[in-house]
Amino acid sequence: MTRYPAQMDDSTRRQVAAWLLLCCAMIFAMVILGGVTRLTGSGLSMVEWDPIFGVVPPLDQQAWEEVFAKYQQSPEYRKINIGMDLGGFKSIYWFEFSHRILGRSIGAVFLIPFLYFMFRRKLAASLVPRLGFAFVLGGLQGLLGWYMVKSGLIDNPHVSQYRLTAHLSLALLIYAYLLWILYDLLFKQRQPSVNPAGLKTAAKFLLGLAAVTIVSGGFVAGLKAGHAYNTFPKMGDQWLPPAGWMLQPGWRNLFENIATVQFDHRVLATLTFSSILLFWLTALRLRPTPSARVAIHLLMLMAAIQVTLGISTLLLHVPVALAATHQAGALVLLTLALLVNHRLQKD
Repeated sequence: MTRYPAQMDDSTRRQVAAWLLLCCAMIFAMVILGGVTRLTGSGLSMVEWDPIFGVVPPLDQQAWEEVFAKYQQSPEYRKINIGMDLGGFKSIYWFEFSHRILGRSIGAVFLIPFLYFMFRRKLAASLVPRLGFAFVLGGLQGLLGWYMVKSGLIDNPHVSQYRLTAHLSLALLIYAYLLWILYDLLFKQRQPSVNPAGLKTAAKFLLGLAAVTIVSGGFVAGLKAGHAYNTFPKMGDQWLPPAGWMLQPGWRNLFENIATVQFDHRVLATLTFSSILLFWLTALRLRPTPSARVAIHLLMLMAAIQVTLGISTLLLHVPVALAATHQAGALVLLTLALLVNHRLQKD
């Protein structure tokens, strides 16, 4: 039996890189579409999960009426959208349907080329288990997505912020995991790295801090906390969250208290921006390699844009387009933080 090669030839390397770039772009779009689905209140419009035949939408009036009748039995219709007509239902249904279809499409776009490259023995031996693990994570993400939706279909027509944040976190993990592999394919590696060790350590801290900040945004979205305290830098007339520790035990406030959750996200975002600014100023003095320096400049620029987007989203009471742009900015920031780490470690 032919073994997998230790290294891929340049042609295959480019093909695999193009494939993974497409997968990453689709995951990026999936996260943004998921955010829009949440912002438009569309996430509970499909009350059934059919992974096989769920790719076909209602095709005639009777089919639409049957799907709508099922939605009318859901807690969201009975407690929030009572009186909604079929036209209004269609407007939210298409967002959730598109989100699910895109998720299935990502699975197909990943699996079919993976099987082709694998059975043709084109992939490097070290790459096969790494990509196989990514596919397993993708399958778990689909299950987690339904587990999240199911939390809003029982009694309380609101998705659990814990499950929503877990769903977002796994999406970020898959995206970052594939992106790192893509960077390995796109950039030649210098051994050993010549960049300052201190910058490498600081870059890892920044990546972790940016990820935690984005995850905290999941709790903000889950609780719709962005619709409260639409002032900055104070929260109303106070610097600290009003009634920020009213829940018992105290740890619940970090994840269930609207004021505290929004405050946490503000603090983490401010800390992330300040840390990136300090990192950028330090990098100017230490002079890393050219590719790392470009990545660091881009990270600083994106951090400034993202802070502006975040504050604007809050002050304008979370308009859908601006909030979605803010979420996209968070993914771009994560992409660049990962690129900075890759260039510092490999160059």
